[in-house]
Amino acid sequence: MYADKTLTCKECGGEFIFTAGEQEFYAERGFVNEPQRCKGCRDARKNGSRPEREMFTATCAACGCEAKVPFRPREDRPVYCSDCFAKQREESSY
Repeated sequence: MYADKTLTCKECGGEFIFTAGEQEFYAERGFVNEPQRCKGCRDARKNGSRPEREMFTATCAACGCEAKVPFRPREDRPVYCSDCFAKQREESSY
């Protein structure tokens, strides 16, 4: 029913195979367009679209160690390092 097709990646210009199995998968999912990019370019595009996460340095409220957190610490809220945060979660789940 389906046969492998050779397509050209619109990103890098390289050729890639759109296999019969992939075509069948696309048809089952209701996708009407063929892929425009090779797997390498799709993966790079997927991973590259996420901006680098800004990390902030804070002092752990429990042990006093330095902690890196993905949010800007506020003076009115405690910040915990990974280990102390895990301990806090364990204690609060009981």
